[in-house]
Amino acid sequence: ERVTEKYTDFTPDDIKRYLEKFRKSVLDGRYIIAKNQNRQENIDFIEDYKINTKKEKDILLGIQYDDFCYAVDNEKEEFAHEKLYIFCKCQELDYWGSLEYVDIYIKTNMTQTRRGDDFTIVVSFHKRNKSIRYLFK
Repeated sequence: ERVTEKYTDFTPDDIKRYLEKFRKSVLDGRYIIAKNQNRQENIDFIEDYKINTKKEKDILLGIQYDDFCYAVDNEKEEFAHEKLYIFCKCQELDYWGSLEYVDIYIKTNMTQTRRGDDFTIVVSFHKRNKSIRYLFK
């Protein structure tokens, strides 16, 4: 079992730089939200709140540096060199006709395509299900 570490040694500027690259990959359509069998929570969240591609992009592009919580090593051995960034964004969403504010737990993994472009995998995109601490709030 590999030990993964949690990282909080970031400055606001570090996270702003990360978010610049992140936003560019979202705007360029170089991102995906994980919706495989291990990510049922993401699928349910997107369906329950009727989140279409436009709303998905709005949420992702709206992430601010102070929504950042921490980074963590990738648990998968073959991706041990990657760090996953965890954000929690409060967003007003429509739940079957009634509006509610939802804390959205967003875990991102930025990697590169073979051509060297940034590509983002949104590993987690669901309602927050554990307590979190913001690094800059």
